[in-house]
Amino acid sequence: MGYVIEMLNIRKEFPGIVANDNITLQVEKGEIHALLGENGAGKSTLMNVLFGLYQPEAGEIRVNGKKVAITNPNIANDLGIGMVHQHFMLVEPFTVTQNIILGKEPKTKTGKIDLKKAKKEIQELSDRYGLKVDPSAKIRDISVGMQQRVEILKTLYRGAEVLIFDEPTAVLTPQEIKELTGIMRSLVHEGKSIILITHKLKEIMEVCDRCTVIRKGRGIGTVDVAKSNPTELASLMVGREISFKTEKKPAEPREVVLNVENLYVKDSRKVDLVKGLDLQVRAGEIVGVAGVDGNGQTELIEAITGLRKSESGTIKIHDKNITNLKPRKVTESGVGHIPQDRHKYGLVLDYSIAENMVLQTYYQKPYSKAKVLNFKEITEKAKTLVAEYDVRTPSVFTKARALSGGNQQKAIIGREIDRSPDLLIAVQPTRGLDVGAIEFIHKRLIEERDKGKAVLLVSFELDEILDVSDKIAVIFDGKIVANVKPEETDEQQLGLLMAGSNAKAGEKNAGE
Repeated sequence: MGYVIEMLNIRKEFPGIVANDNITLQVEKGEIHALLGENGAGKSTLMNVLFGLYQPEAGEIRVNGKKVAITNPNIANDLGIGMVHQHFMLVEPFTVTQNIILGKEPKTKTGKIDLKKAKKEIQELSDRYGLKVDPSAKIRDISVGMQQRVEILKTLYRGAEVLIFDEPTAVLTPQEIKELTGIMRSLVHEGKSIILITHKLKEIMEVCDRCTVIRKGRGIGTVDVAKSNPTELASLMVGREISFKTEKKPAEPREVVLNVENLYVKDSRKVDLVKGLDLQVRAGEIVGVAGVDGNGQTELIEAITGLRKSESGTIKIHDKNITNLKPRKVTESGVGHIPQDRHKYGLVLDYSIAENMVLQTYYQKPYSKAKVLNFKEITEKAKTLVAEYDVRTPSVFTKARALSGGNQQKAIIGREIDRSPDLLIAVQPTRGLDVGAIEFIHKRLIEERDKGKAVLLVSFELDEILDVSDKIAVIFDGKIVANVKPEETDEQQLGLLMAGSNAKAGEKNAGE
């Protein structure tokens, strides 16, 4: 069929680091081609070279057999290359249409922006690829999954023939992931080609034709997905055997650490999203909260951590009432929090990694004395955590925003687990992490449990909930509707409980 994209012996360096070390990637027309690698392996860098955001030190790029120089994203667009970034590039108060045409506005004869024409074109594109996007909706009012579809439309509107998806499922619910794979198939069916940057092996097996593996900036090779399997791909990616099942001994639960009783919490629109919820987590156990996104998980965690006010009910840590305390007071009561939104609540992006590692402790000894920060201690602490949690960064003085999403996540996890809080709340802790890092983080959560700490795990990955939890609390419509043991349930039954059916059976199981 011939290659639509060829990247031959690409080398890209940054100060102190070779991000791409002579990598070759060849994409056939009409295929979904996976680019697989660990966090910080150089996947996004390679695609940023293809999209014209970076210039390579060596190597050449060919589009449809012709050598090209892609010196900026506009040239990439003109060559039919579009990129759907991991962190969306959208203007929240603008409508879908305004975002899509930004920088490429169609004009009327009098020179005004022709919104009517644009809307019609966008509606046609949306219908053709089954995207179901409302051109008049404001970005701030639509779900994350829909925002991603707007990004896809943005590339199609500019005439993209090759679409680069950078970790597209990292922020999606299982249902949205299913819909996205359908969209990707329909794009390929229409003759487009897709490069999928990912480290989710299940998705590669399900949707990709071929897969190029890169490890620590070097190309390991390209495999035919149909002739491969997750175990082989994982060891190519990480360079060692990976265990997909977390080893752990049975839990030995002790006293109640977190006790939530009859909790009511409103969302920002003043609608009750947590409605009389009860939940307990004991020392020495991991309780997993399973539920479809939007059933009150976010509001529950924000209420426990002091980020959102509760309307009524109580939240206690070791019998101490922490309801509606400020976040610092909650932290000092023995709570650690790996947040769902790492940019909003996990990091200060313009602070260095070192500064981010002491966000909750900078005012305490040894990190400050007489209200003056002790940077020697802060730097030492950061270096230790960066080494222990394999945070790939040029230095601890690098700004947090310069790190890949997975490495930002490892930095947050290191900081929170290192404090060894009595209650560790982990929300989507392995989002954006590769299989090697996931294995490491799961072990760490279990180590905390075995030290006698209480762990509350919230995840949309059902296999993670089933694998790591000692007990599973199913949340539906703002309440815990069932408590089940992982060994006595499966994805099918959990799915039913999460959808609100079979809740009575779940309550019966819980009571026995």
